Amino acid sequence: MLYKRNPQLNKNGELVHLLSTEGLPRDIITHILDTASNFVSVNDREVKKVPLLRGKSVFNLFFENSTRTRTTFEIAAKRLSADVFNLDIARSSASKGESLLDTIANLSAMAADIFVVRHSESGAPYLIAQHVAPHVHVVNAGDGRHAHPTQGLLDMYTIRHYKKDFSNLTVAIVGDVLHSRVARSDIHALTTLGAAEVRVVGPRTLVPSDLSLMG
Repeated sequence: MLYKRNPQLNKNGELVHLLSTEGLPRDIITHILDTASNFVSVNDREVKKVPLLRGKSVFNLFFENSTRTRTTFEIAAKRLSADVFNLDIARSSASKGESLLDTIANLSAMAADIFVVRHSESGAPYLIAQHVAPHVHVVNAGDGRHAHPTQGLLDMYTIRHYKKDFSNLTVAIVGDVLHSRVARSDIHALTTLGAAEVRVVGPRTLVPSDLSLMG
């Protein structure tokens, strides 16, 4: 039943989109972290490329500006041998009034395989995931105040690298947690991975009121 309710997973429980750390089973998060470990050595090679995504087209759709994040995704996709396309939103049809789904439909016609989406509106990557063909995958690179799963998973990778085990950890997340999509992604991932305690520290006005619902 969990897999049916989670739009990131297909009926077999396999990951087809990465939209949020919320609801991701522990074994899938662990598998992502284990897979990432295998690719760290690519950076040390003379030729920093592996053929995993050869022949695949990755479209970076950044409706919200972030040069650092977009560049990071571009470098990662190219090191996996994908063909990468960065959509210039300022000059795209979206700036002329074309709807989000119209933009996706037009790009899908160009044989896109993966959409990396960053959007100021919470839920935009979910909407896109509901309207793409079965062979197309969506990666959320940050949506509104909702989620930033790739940053959250990177944080989990870093914590696991240095601390090895989550079960004995007390983790404090400090600051404006209410408006932080990264904090939300971290909280969901930490609780799923079995952190002993997750603490949120900040002024009452900047701490979510639904913390208990986040585990």
